[in-house]
Amino acid sequence: MHNENYSPSNTSPPIIMSLSLHDPSGGSGIQADIETANSLGCHCTPVITTLCAQDTCEIKDISPVPSTLLIAQARAILEDMPVKIIKIGYPGSIENTEAIHSILRDYPDIPVVFDPTTRIAQDESDSPEHLYDAMRALLLPLTSIVICNLSEAYDLAHQADTLDACAQEILESDCEHLLLSGSRTSKELFESFLYNSSGMIKSFSRQRLKIISRGHGTTLSAAIACYLGHGLNTIEAIEQAQCFTWQSLSNHRRLGMGKHFLNRFFWTDKSNKNIQNKH
Repeated sequence: MHNENYSPSNTSPPIIMSLSLHDPSGGSGIQADIETANSLGCHCTPVITTLCAQDTCEIKDISPVPSTLLIAQARAILEDMPVKIIKIGYPGSIENTEAIHSILRDYPDIPVVFDPTTRIAQDESDSPEHLYDAMRALLLPLTSIVICNLSEAYDLAHQADTLDACAQEILESDCEHLLLSGSRTSKELFESFLYNSSGMIKSFSRQRLKIISRGHGTTLSAAIACYLGHGLNTIEAIEQAQCFTWQSLSNHRRLGMGKHFLNRFFWTDKSNKNIQNKH
């Protein structure tokens, strides 16, 4: 039962609720959010939307959890702990999208960071197109920051034919901000653009790292949620999150036969520090 007289101590870490899939390889999904939160001084409360059979190469099978279980997971935490930010990854199904919508409606004062991954939907009832329609209608209007790569953005805005038109169509859903990650790339640079209802308000660029990796978008969106939880404003949170993600990617590790994984605890890597000291 929720204790209305409870208040967290000043030393309590910001609590970030993550709703996403369980990737047993640990490269993306819930574990990536937990690692990012721990690395950035936050506490992650993981709410599983989907169970996966997945290795470092590909997803082999998925099974969304029942929407009643998703709601029970989230409400148990929201009635007990002072969640500062809700971060949404893959919802798992249209029913789970509807369930998340009902949760967000009941907690309108908690900012929402949304990384709308849907390309792993497999059955006809939850095809990517149907799932995107549900997310556009139910989740985007309740979102503070949407983080998309270019292909995801064009899926959300399937009527758009330019980058700016794409951003405008997504923002017409009433989400507050849109970050198009990797909207423009060259041999040297990886560029991203932040939009609100007034248009593009900030561009970001970093050295491009030519690595085939898993978990880049998950890490970026989780890091943005964490920095918002620490009290940074939107632009500051995005700038710091991109720096953290770039450092995690530049210190990547290959743990299986497939894609490289981000090292979200790069700053604790003793061997890496020893190499840097030698130089």
